[in-house]
Amino acid sequence: MNLGRLSVAASFAAVALALTACSSTATPAPDAAADAEARVVVANFRAPISNWALESDDAYVLSIAGCLETLTKYDQTEKKVEPMLATSWKQTSDTAWEFDLRKNVKFQDGTDFNAKAVANSLNHVLDATAPARAVNPKTIKKVEALDADTVRVTTPAADPLLPYRIASVNAGVLSGAAYTDKGIDPMNHCTGPFAPVSEKAGQSLTLDRNKNYWDGEVKLAGGEIRYITDGATRSTQVQTGEADISMSIPATSLATLEADEKISVLKADSPRTSTLYLNNSRAPFDNVDLRRAATMALDLPAIAASIYEGAAQPATGPFAPSEPWANPDLTVPQVNLEEAKKLVEASGYKQDKPLDIIAITERAEFAGVGAIIQEQFKQIGLKANVVTKSYGAVEPDVLAGKYDMILSQRNRMIDIADPIGFLQADYTCEGGYNLSHYCNKDYDKLVGQAQVEKDQAKRNDLYRQAGDILAKDAVNVWLVNEQAIDGVGSKVQGYVQDPLTRYVMTKDLAKTK
Repeated sequence: MNLGRLSVAASFAAVALALTACSSTATPAPDAAADAEARVVVANFRAPISNWALESDDAYVLSIAGCLETLTKYDQTEKKVEPMLATSWKQTSDTAWEFDLRKNVKFQDGTDFNAKAVANSLNHVLDATAPARAVNPKTIKKVEALDADTVRVTTPAADPLLPYRIASVNAGVLSGAAYTDKGIDPMNHCTGPFAPVSEKAGQSLTLDRNKNYWDGEVKLAGGEIRYITDGATRSTQVQTGEADISMSIPATSLATLEADEKISVLKADSPRTSTLYLNNSRAPFDNVDLRRAATMALDLPAIAASIYEGAAQPATGPFAPSEPWANPDLTVPQVNLEEAKKLVEASGYKQDKPLDIIAITERAEFAGVGAIIQEQFKQIGLKANVVTKSYGAVEPDVLAGKYDMILSQRNRMIDIADPIGFLQADYTCEGGYNLSHYCNKDYDKLVGQAQVEKDQAKRNDLYRQAGDILAKDAVNVWLVNEQAIDGVGSKVQGYVQDPLTRYVMTKDLAKTK
């Protein structure tokens, strides 16, 4: 069974990744010649914080930069897993897959891309102290080079979604020289269309064209990825021309950018839900009734209409209603202050100090959302303060369970283009990204069954059942389903928006004089 073009079009036909009728995900057709010496500036919402470790979210920065590539690639338009650095693959047993590698590919440092380099990169990720959400020892047992052009990946159990995992940016491949005693050095060690050549720590990454790129001509001379975690600043930079592309525009800036004729605003529905994460591991939210009270206190349609200015829809649960694994019977939770008050009182919770609501600065709208939650919680007898901090600053404490609530957002398909990655990482007892610190053995059993189920329809039903448990247990308050919104300057050509935020600096990206 050759799965070189593993299609999932049927299962994704109804998913919310489809474009809305009024949205656009690509810049207009060029009306001027591209400048071969042009460079672009990208204002990125994410900053590298883990010394470029590929098991971390730093891998997304390298992918956005056009540096890091993977064996397979999930094509957002075609809804397929397609070849990238591998040309084809096949499942040779329930737990073994073999990948045939693309020949005549060079790393940017001139060394050969081969099976040994692939195994070296993937095994570094598997050996990490803090493993990646999609690629870790629970999902991949061993990676080995069979010969110069063939890699075998062995899984602990049958995993029909292994090609999706290999498309994760955490499964990116670097040359052997990138792995140093001091951490990862990505400079000139990728296979992509752009080579990182220098970095201003905490500020930006500079890129030059890869003149020997395996997939043909690279139109830009290079570019710069700026780490701008503040959403309002990203919006301003594309307006002033300081940035050519600004990613993840906050809803609070949308109207201003749409009124600017020099800016193209690209929108796509995305599998991203803004969420009030509740720490299930300590009081008060270790009590399911307090979590239900939190849900009853919040007016989600009002939040969507006011803070998000209609650019988001109130959430019904952990999935968007249009996703094929969502329960169609779930509705937007209704405000019920009286019942919420009774649940708070009956819990016996004695509040000796205000709870903290962390609003991450990467999403400018969260400060306003936090203020609304603060007021609505007050009406049911819960006092809270809003604290604004960058996500990178708070992640260690959040992962360690040292927090009350955090406003954040999560793209369900970003680790692997299937719900299994999100459901495993975010909510299983041993999940590597279980911010909620939730644990339910019945839930874990369902997710385990889904992982090995080959039939897509049956797998979708298992996903639905798992989502129903999360909703019943009121693990978090899922607030609104968001759109992906990017701002693009008028000189940019060939930019195709990726709702999964993996690819920006592609070989076809160009700019006029």
